[in-house]
Amino acid sequence: MISLRHVGITVVDMEKMQNFYCNFLGCKVLKTMEESGEVIDNFSGIKNIQVTTTKMELPAGGVLELLKYHSPRGNDIALQNIYRKIIQVGISHYALTVKDLDSLYEKLTKEETYFFHPVQTSPDGNVKIAFCRDPEGNILELVEELK
Repeated sequence: MISLRHVGITVVDMEKMQNFYCNFLGCKVLKTMEESGEVIDNFSGIKNIQVTTTKMELPAGGVLELLKYHSPRGNDIALQNIYRKIIQVGISHYALTVKDLDSLYEKLTKEETYFFHPVQTSPDGNVKIAFCRDPEGNILELVEELK
């Protein structure tokens, strides 16, 4: 492996998710594209896919990709997994490093973001952490490095 290229998240409400990641977590939209065709059909195993993709750059580098499927109607299926538990098999969460976790926690709490617990300091004292759900239920770990 050379590096992690990007993380992709299937979304129901592109605007809401883009707002969360850009306005609160500092991502910058790189490009938005309408995609369809044989290549996407081949790797998805589904015919006639139509998807909007938005690639966003994280403040310190790296890419987060949001995907909204228009055809076939996948949103009803996507909603079935909105409240999966962190202990379920598969990707359980992803973590983002932030600068001021206490301030971000306050802002997101006012926006009614669900947090599993208030901000905590790790047992070794190296980081502050808080786990929350993004607007569509994905589990996100927010980490502030202290040392």
